[in-house]
Amino acid sequence: MIKKSMLYIHGFNSSPLSTKAQLTKQYLQDHQIAIDFHCPQLRNNPKAAIKQLELILQSKPDHQWCLMGSSLGGYFSTYLAEKYQLKAALINPAVKPFELLVDYLGQQVNPYTQEVYHLTKQHMIDLKAQSQEKIAKKHYMVMVQTGDEVLDYQQAVEKYQNCQLIVQEGGDHSFIDYHRMLPAIMTFLELQ
Repeated sequence: MIKKSMLYIHGFNSSPLSTKAQLTKQYLQDHQIAIDFHCPQLRNNPKAAIKQLELILQSKPDHQWCLMGSSLGGYFSTYLAEKYQLKAALINPAVKPFELLVDYLGQQVNPYTQEVYHLTKQHMIDLKAQSQEKIAKKHYMVMVQTGDEVLDYQQAVEKYQNCQLIVQEGGDHSFIDYHRMLPAIMTFLELQ
């Protein structure tokens, strides 16, 4: 039997304790889906974060991996999905975080961990270097809500237009009623 693992990648200034990460983990447990769930606290440096995520993927080379990513985690998931040819479910994914996060340069405090760090111009350069211009449409299920107050959902619609794309009217960046999407996500990821 093929062993399966999921790598859930949280967003900017978030953590494994985020609501969506916890709901996903609980869903897997409640439905007795046989999969190893990984949701690390990401490093604040984009290069270090990608290296951290790649080390997790490489730690179980005999496993069939799938990805889930929210916001900046969706951006990182796209990078990894293309590099490792993996399926990925993206929730309100960031498309151009190197433009969006310029407004956040300087000192940051992660509200979950209270870690203080500095977001730098070099981080924006590193993020841009991770951009994937061409994507394999079969790899992605993408969910956006038009009421997202943080990201321009239309950027995701344009980038992932040929993928399995779900656009919901209203909502917000947290993705209202996310739990209702979990059955469809698990079907797409071939977990149920």
